[in-house]
Amino acid sequence: MKPSSIDLILPMLQQHLGQGIAITHVDVASGGCINQTSTVTLADGRRYFLKVNQAGLLEMFAAEADGLNAIRASTSLRTPEPLGYGVQGQQAYLLLEYLPLQAHGDQQQAGAQLAAMHRHTAAQHGWFRSNTIGASPQRNTQTHDWVQFWQQERLGFQLERARRNGYPPRSYEQGLRLKESIGALFADYQPEASLLHGDLWGGNLAYLPDGSPVIYDPAVYYGDRETDLAMTELFGGFGADFYAAYNEAWALDSGYAVRKTLYNLYHILNHFNLFGSGYGEQAARMTEKLLAEI
Repeated sequence: MKPSSIDLILPMLQQHLGQGIAITHVDVASGGCINQTSTVTLADGRRYFLKVNQAGLLEMFAAEADGLNAIRASTSLRTPEPLGYGVQGQQAYLLLEYLPLQAHGDQQQAGAQLAAMHRHTAAQHGWFRSNTIGASPQRNTQTHDWVQFWQQERLGFQLERARRNGYPPRSYEQGLRLKESIGALFADYQPEASLLHGDLWGGNLAYLPDGSPVIYDPAVYYGDRETDLAMTELFGGFGADFYAAYNEAWALDSGYAVRKTLYNLYHILNHFNLFGSGYGEQAARMTEKLLAEI
């Protein structure tokens, strides 16, 4: 489906906004590599953001809506309100509040509000449902044991996918060694189960015209807050003001300097499973670095 097709989009919006609406403009949004995305303008001037994909991915949108609602309930960082999701013909869709976003804003506020979001905790690590990380499945089986969670639901899960996708046997074996050894990195550190964005790279943070931060496209679960901070460092886009404000609100443990490589290994293995090529070599280097620390 072309997201600019008013005839196909209109029934999606009517399911949640009523039969009497009329669409005047559909503007295809840039930047999305998984879903077809567009900004939809109605005759009365209201605007909405729409994501569309194949019908079989409805649960991906349902999980995203649940994640956005979890972040909204924390009353910390702003995130778009999910207005509805469903299937129309052969297409699944997610209808979201439209927010006028820009690339630059108050990073100090973003850091402080992320720390506030992380103060919202649960009894167990994981989440009540699985979701996706990019285009990959993400399991969130709940447990009180964070090390076990990371071994099984994160590192082990991606390693097995990588093995099937051609990850070199030696690198895979080193990954298994690391998986069984990561408890050493948590000898003096027992993280709380914080509410996490889960996919917090620079492309998932933007700002309203008044400079206030907005996060979106989450892969929500509860776990070590260091995982969110680690990913902010993986691809850049977060400045010194962001980190200073976060640490002022809730200082990071000294062991973060080592553990952030472990946490980002999950994302690099996921990138290998999605895109292949040089990400496998990067994952192997990260694994060797971590094994040397243990």
